Amino acid sequence: MSYKYGTFFKWISLSIDYILLNACLFAGLLISNPLHLETGLPDQFKLNFLLCNLLWFYCANLMGLYENVISREAIPTLKAAGIASVLYLLGTFILKAALPHLTFSFDFIWISSFLFVSVILVTKFSFLVFRKMKRHLLIDYKKIVIIGSGEAGRQLRAHIDRTPHLGYKVEGFFDDAVHGTDTLGTIDDCFAYAQTNAISEIFCALPDSQIEKVKILMHESDKHMIRFRLVPDVKYFFDKNVLVDIYGHIPIITQRQEPLENRANRLVKRAFDIAVSLFVMVFILSWLIPLMTLIIKLESRGPVFFRQIRSGTYNRPFYCYKFRSMTVNHDSDQKQAFKGDARITRVGAFIRKTSIDELPQFVNVFLGDMSVIGPRPHMVKHTQDYSALIDEYMVRHYLTPGISGWAQVNGFRGETKDTESMKQRVTADIWYLENWSLLLDIKIVFLTVWKAIRGDQNAF
Repeated sequence: MSYKYGTFFKWISLSIDYILLNACLFAGLLISNPLHLETGLPDQFKLNFLLCNLLWFYCANLMGLYENVISREAIPTLKAAGIASVLYLLGTFILKAALPHLTFSFDFIWISSFLFVSVILVTKFSFLVFRKMKRHLLIDYKKIVIIGSGEAGRQLRAHIDRTPHLGYKVEGFFDDAVHGTDTLGTIDDCFAYAQTNAISEIFCALPDSQIEKVKILMHESDKHMIRFRLVPDVKYFFDKNVLVDIYGHIPIITQRQEPLENRANRLVKRAFDIAVSLFVMVFILSWLIPLMTLIIKLESRGPVFFRQIRSGTYNRPFYCYKFRSMTVNHDSDQKQAFKGDARITRVGAFIRKTSIDELPQFVNVFLGDMSVIGPRPHMVKHTQDYSALIDEYMVRHYLTPGISGWAQVNGFRGETKDTESMKQRVTADIWYLENWSLLLDIKIVFLTVWKAIRGDQNAF
């Protein structure tokens, strides 16, 4: 695909962002210390401003924020801007902590960073709206044809038709075996048509069984100076979006995309986990634990906390903590809680319904055994049982288990009475694995809190 103003918009975007950054820095300085309205910008602050500019340069380039400004999809663009903003915010505090002689204050950091993060996200969103309306003016559409009108060729055309920003316009198919209203002729007619109709690229979607014909077509394309694109015949292995890497000249296909394989994404998620867990431990658990200790001890004998071995990241076992909600029993490692379970105490019924019993797991989050959001950790026995029944069950263990997750906010929580219920939970967990973003985690947090306030029929 070709965009008329790709480089131009890249530099415009970069220039606007740095103008906004320095405007927010200056505004933050004036708000935190209004005296500078009269005295002007102190010389010592110029170095600090330069450090902030270099920090944003590093964060933005780490996330590739200025790459493919016009062609990149909206969600990846907002995701890159959001993560770069979070890294910039964390970086300013790290700079202040590591270099205490820097003259800017924490008030200046908070104000300027909040302003910049807000402005940058609004700016990117506004640009994406503008781009969506005017994208047809930015693209040099190329006329193409597809050789092979089988399943792969039809799927390719459908994808191109619903994603016009790719910059292609499909004229039709060439195929020896299959004919239809959009079939322009046989494969031998392809190059004559291409020369007389200004076809710039040919996509070949023939099966591997016709590899010799494909090689001939590649040579013919070179002779006629028409770019040749080969569609690999992998439909028998994958029926969804995959990740393709090139090692040397060898294409490597990975069956699923995992955003958290990116080190920067893992850093952002861990920073989010630490921030949330610290908040909960300091402002909630600090007074809730003594209160729950008194209440639980008054109702039944036994420990305040329930500690159980669960399956963690890469199936490594860890101790998961909860407030004890049952009488002490010998079935806790083998048998799930169910509706009307006699083991559940009166206090336990309430804290399970409101998910208060899960709050000690924020200690697990702080220690790194769990995340705020992720697949729920299962008992070791369930992992052993269901891994033998559900093909993709173990895939969920690529992620750090969470206090709440995409499955839970979509109703797949509590007792799993049959294998189909667990399959639905696993499907939701794998979707989260493939679609993680910080915004998605925040969304799940709010949905979890809302369900806890409203009540969940599967919580018992």
